[in-house]
Amino acid sequence: MEFRDVLAALRAGWWLAVMGLVIGGLAALGGSLLMTPKYTSSTQLFVSTDDASSTSAVFQGSQFSQDRVSSYVELLAGEELAARVVDAANLDLSPGELAAEIGVSTVPQTVLINVTVTDPSPQQAQRIAQEIGEQFPRMVAELETTSSGALPVQLDVVREAGLPTVPSSPQTLLNVAFGALAGLLLGAVAAITRARLDRSVKKPEEAAALAGAPVMGVVLRHQDLDSGNAANRGRPPRVAEDYRQLRANLQFLDVDEPPKVIMVSSALPSEGKTTAIINLALALAEAGRKVTVVEADLRRPKITRYLGMVGGVGLTNILAGTADVTDVTQYYGEHRLAVIAAGPTPPNPSGLVASASMAELLGKLRAGNDFVLVDSPPILPVADSTGLAVLVDGVLLSVRYGSTRKDQLQQSATTLQRVGARTLGIILNIVPPKAEIAQALGHGYGYEAEPDQR
Repeated sequence: MEFRDVLAALRAGWWLAVMGLVIGGLAALGGSLLMTPKYTSSTQLFVSTDDASSTSAVFQGSQFSQDRVSSYVELLAGEELAARVVDAANLDLSPGELAAEIGVSTVPQTVLINVTVTDPSPQQAQRIAQEIGEQFPRMVAELETTSSGALPVQLDVVREAGLPTVPSSPQTLLNVAFGALAGLLLGAVAAITRARLDRSVKKPEEAAALAGAPVMGVVLRHQDLDSGNAANRGRPPRVAEDYRQLRANLQFLDVDEPPKVIMVSSALPSEGKTTAIINLALALAEAGRKVTVVEADLRRPKITRYLGMVGGVGLTNILAGTADVTDVTQYYGEHRLAVIAAGPTPPNPSGLVASASMAELLGKLRAGNDFVLVDSPPILPVADSTGLAVLVDGVLLSVRYGSTRKDQLQQSATTLQRVGARTLGIILNIVPPKAEIAQALGHGYGYEAEPDQR
């Protein structure tokens, strides 16, 4: 995964990072509020010797004191001293519990010992620290006094234990900051992982490589297209411009032998093929081309419903020999876009659309039109499209951004190749306006094409 892919994943999954930030901060805040506040009182001890008769004696005494400090640290944190403090202060704690509340540290290269006591009660923390300052020198005197009654070391309290007024824990602001940062990092990792696990088609170069055909057009998502009735309310200028670009690419696909009969299909349902074929046909008709749309998706016909036309008779009547092309052809809009509806649903759609009668009909339509656009069923669920694909000049595959999986697109292209059909190109459909490809195409800068001059 390249750095730009990581950035793209973070842009696409920014909401995961924000969610992690909020959840992490709230979790840390909740945990801090549930924690019992604790207060810390501290005292400081000074270790010295009494023998200062000469310079060498002072130096040796200093070394002796420093050597003793490490031993005293262990004694201060032990349960023996804790038991003495519990008895002296009449505490409702066991020696082990008290020892857990005591922290001991030394100041490097000195004979100073810092003792801290952390307890839910500030008064008790102070009382324990003061009692340590009284009990520990006594304990050391018992341990260090020689047989002659001499005491080689002396412990003095150089900083008395004070009464804490502010809790030492929890540190709510710090916890919230760390929690929010941890949540942000987890959210970013989730966004990157989500992008790595995403097997859908989002990049034109990926779509082209998988299908073995170029991307002919990129169509951005629009709420009017989502409704499936964009044609009746007028196409948004931005959508119209996308299809004009597709129209231009299609017209210059093969100058010597341009494809005239084109099937539009997709790997699975709900990938925008019907909307694509309607808008492409309208764009071609607006350019003065004579266009006929054939509704060959006999299982789930939608074109006539989207255009508000009659769907009772149509293609199946022609193929059955009960009607002529002129009898069932309907016209849409001022550019007289010709539409042949699906007609009654037959019991054998696959055989009917791949029949010799279908080939003959497409031949007639080829001779009388500049373009014939055939709406077919999805390729993977049923076999209708594979039989129909060999009768047309080429196939356009509608790929839904972020929905069509890579393996589905590759399998569809392989299926068409296996039967000898020609894949003309890809329509990358329903692209979010904020997607990286949309920004690269200039749609992220408020660009909208001017409507056609009528």
